[in-house]
Amino acid sequence: MDLVNYTVDGAVALIELNRPPVNALSGAVATELTEATALAEDPAIRAVVITGRPHFAAGADITGFQAAHSDGQGGMEGMRLDTIVRRFEKLAKPTIAAIHGYALGGGLELAMGADFRYVAEDAKVGQPEIKLGIIPGAGGTQRLVRLVGLSKARQMNFSGDFVGAQEAVAIGLAEKVLPTDQLLDRALEDAAEWATKATLAIGAAKQAMNDGWGEPIDEALAVEAAAFAGVFTTKDAKEGVAAFIEKREPKFEGK
Repeated sequence: MDLVNYTVDGAVALIELNRPPVNALSGAVATELTEATALAEDPAIRAVVITGRPHFAAGADITGFQAAHSDGQGGMEGMRLDTIVRRFEKLAKPTIAAIHGYALGGGLELAMGADFRYVAEDAKVGQPEIKLGIIPGAGGTQRLVRLVGLSKARQMNFSGDFVGAQEAVAIGLAEKVLPTDQLLDRALEDAAEWATKATLAIGAAKQAMNDGWGEPIDEALAVEAAAFAGVFTTKDAKEGVAAFIEKREPKFEGK
C-alpha cells in the first residue's frame, strides 16, 4: 500500500494515511483503507489506532466530486467511504483516532468511526460540506448527532464551521486534548493498554451499543442478551471469573 501505511506493534495495529500534503480522501485512498481495515480484523490485533500527519484528513479530494458530476456518479464516493467507516466502526476491538491538524468532512466522518478521538492542541474538526452545496455522505449527519446532540450537530452541519480541540472535548466529540508531539505516542500507549483487556467482551459490548442504539428497549435488550451469550463461555470469561475468585489479576488473551 502506498497511500495508507499499516504497521503492527505487538497486538496494536497502526493505520496511517499517507497522501501528502493534507491526506485528501480519494478512491485510491478508500481502496487502501479497506485493505488496512481488513488486516486489522485479524483476531491477533486487539486494538487499533488510525491517524494522519500533519493532518488527519482534510476531507475528500474535491476534484473527484467534479469528475463525478461530469459522469453522473453523484455521491458514489461518499457512499463508498460510508462503507469503509462502517466496517472500521464494527471492528470488534477498541479503536482510537489520533487527530493531527484538520479532520474535515470525510476525515471527521472517518474519525467518528473510531471508539475514541484524541485531538492535538491545534486540531480543527468540522463538516464543511454545506459550503459546497452538499451534505456529509459518510455518516456526518448521523454519527455527529449521536456524539454531540441534535442542536450542536445542526449548527455544525448547517454552518460548516470548524471546531477547535478544546471545544471538541467539551461537546463530546473527542475524549482528550494532547500536545501535538505527544498525541500519537499517547494513543498508541492507550491502545496497548486496551489490548491487555478483555477485548472479546469489549467487542461484544461495542456491538450491543452500536446495534441497540435507537431501537425500542425490548429489541435493544435482545441485542444485548445475544452479545452476552456470545462471550459468556469464552476462554477470557472463564479466566476473568477464575481471577476474581482467586483474587488475582486476569490474563486475557482475546479468546
